[in-house]
Amino acid sequence: MEKERTEPREPFPCPLDVKVADSITLKLSPTNYFAWKNLMLTFFESHRLSGFVDGTLHPPSKPSPLAESSVLEDKRREEEEERRELTRRDEWDQKHTQHFILINQTLIGIFPFVQTMKSIDWTDQKRGQILSQYMVLHKAALTADWDTAAKFLGQEPVAVFQPITWCLETALIVAVRSAKRNHFVKKVMEKMQRDGVALIAQQDISGATALHAAVDGGNIEAAVWLVQKNSELANIGDKYGTLAVHVAAGLGNREMVDFLLKHTTNLSENESGLKLLHSLASSGLYDIALTFLQQNRKLASMEPSPLVVITQKRTSFLSGTSLNILQHFIYFGSPLKLEDIANHPQERDIENPAKCVGSTLIYDPFNSIKTLRETKLIHHQALNLVKCLCEEVVKTDFPNAAKIFTEPLRNATCLGIHEIVEEILESFPSAIHLRSEKDQSLFHLAIVYRRENVFNLIYQMEEDRRAHAFLSMPDASTNNALHSAGNLALQQQLLLRASAPGAALQMQCELQWFEEVGKCMLPQAREHMNADGKTPQEVFTETHKDLVKEGERWMKDTANSCTIVAALITTIVFAAAITVPGGSFSDSGSDKKGLPIRLGGQAFTVFGVSDALALFSSSASLLMFLSILTCRYGEEDFRYSLPRRLIIGLVTLFLSIISMMVAFGATLKIVFGEKTAWIVIPVAILSCVPVALFALWQFPLLYAMIKSTYFPGIFGKKSNRVLH
Repeated sequence: MEKERTEPREPFPCPLDVKVADSITLKLSPTNYFAWKNLMLTFFESHRLSGFVDGTLHPPSKPSPLAESSVLEDKRREEEEERRELTRRDEWDQKHTQHFILINQTLIGIFPFVQTMKSIDWTDQKRGQILSQYMVLHKAALTADWDTAAKFLGQEPVAVFQPITWCLETALIVAVRSAKRNHFVKKVMEKMQRDGVALIAQQDISGATALHAAVDGGNIEAAVWLVQKNSELANIGDKYGTLAVHVAAGLGNREMVDFLLKHTTNLSENESGLKLLHSLASSGLYDIALTFLQQNRKLASMEPSPLVVITQKRTSFLSGTSLNILQHFIYFGSPLKLEDIANHPQERDIENPAKCVGSTLIYDPFNSIKTLRETKLIHHQALNLVKCLCEEVVKTDFPNAAKIFTEPLRNATCLGIHEIVEEILESFPSAIHLRSEKDQSLFHLAIVYRRENVFNLIYQMEEDRRAHAFLSMPDASTNNALHSAGNLALQQQLLLRASAPGAALQMQCELQWFEEVGKCMLPQAREHMNADGKTPQEVFTETHKDLVKEGERWMKDTANSCTIVAALITTIVFAAAITVPGGSFSDSGSDKKGLPIRLGGQAFTVFGVSDALALFSSSASLLMFLSILTCRYGEEDFRYSLPRRLIIGLVTLFLSIISMMVAFGATLKIVFGEKTAWIVIPVAILSCVPVALFALWQFPLLYAMIKSTYFPGIFGKKSNRVLH
């Protein structure tokens, strides 16, 4: 008791070193609230922060000096940021006021019949009253009604230069957002030019010009007109420094980007160029991004690195694309480009190979082959961009390269993009020594996030002993790789549910991970205890007990359902065997008494064989499902024993259904005979429906179980490329 009194306890912990982004990779969206909520609650519990949420941790009577200083520092930063924002707004408003005063002074010299206009304070409360007089012009610009606009401008010629919306947009900016209003845009521009003033570079409240609006609306024709009138429009950015080409790149408008790149001159190895490279990469325009990078190679070593953007595009690589067997065959069998694109001038955009690979040489009614070729081309372009970025980064000094590669390597590992990981390791071999904030190597992260395609890179390492040492090294929590493989957190559960159908297959996958990682560990590390005094096997047993229960429930539910079907088939075919179709001889004086009348016929032989096969297979299926119900359900049973029984049960059940349907068709043939084939054939065809439905619903599960149990598996050397 005395010891407890003398030992101080922290009543109000200050989690200053806790970083949520390092543990929670799932970003909150309108569709994943519950998954995000579970991750956050698990995070709070693991860091002992639940008291802040549920109210069990009461605030102290006197604030901790550390916490108080931290709060005061945050408050001071917020106040300083607010002052900076107010200063920026005042400067922007002052700039706009001076801008409109200059416009009005110019207009006074052009239109002597117009009285001197007072400078308008666009920040006062009378803005609505001032803009109400331009409501007619605003509506005309939205509806492209040039007759009404021309009549209004005849009465107030200066209105063509004045803001007409709350966001200080001119009639040109309003109309240029849609290509359907291009005739109105052309008239407005002609009106401006005819009066001797080409003030088409006016900016709205955010600093955007008419060219920004045209790009935002995808109006390429209007964008060409605007640049022809004023070539400097392409070099004017808004108050955030965003150029029109940045907007086009962010929207993925290839044609607009190609046009604006020819007229934008202030893009180089600076912040604006890096912003463009990020926008091109995020929108998937990898070929344009590669060309731009080759012209401005220093952008590769600037931060934030474009590699960080590319690692967020998982579907831009083969490892992030889900393909079935047929799609996989088409993907690897189709070339990137079947013919010379220049031979097809009818294609509008010949600079985009992805739009030209749809060759007319192959008939593709569902457009799937073309889509797969386009997907393959995107993968190829993205990989080439990654290679170029890695080559340029390694040309810098060692510390800078290590700093740049750290975040992309971590992101690519967590998302399972092994192509990026492999390219980084190939160009910068020392990256294999980079560690995360929790002192985890990339192979530890691959195990934590269950990314087998990244983990398989360990088999491509030239020195196996070094690979074993990597996995055996403990992290900041004193857990080695086998502890990570044995731990089943909420994040791993979400990944498992997305990769394996059913709790039993998920448990089998977890056992495969634990077994494979154990093979790559040093012998003495397999029994290593972490800070909690637990070995990897103890961690596995403790964290997987709920999954074992779910797997047991799933297996029993599946076995119960299939047992009912197998029992029904057994009953039906047994009854059919003792009640033969066509009847039996009943003449007491005949030697054939009791024998089937149709005995010896071809249809009767088919009936007898198929009925017996259905009886035997359904009985075997019934026994297999009963053995599943009586299994002890240990952890190791989910590796081979239970999956093998389920496979045999499903295969024999499927065979019994087919045999039963064949016996049914033979029975129809015996009963109705040759003369009523118009009845027998349609009914026999309809009898195939149950077989097709069973195959459609159960084959994916059966295939997944056979693949995970008997195939080589998800682990192993997948490439001959050696990593040093």
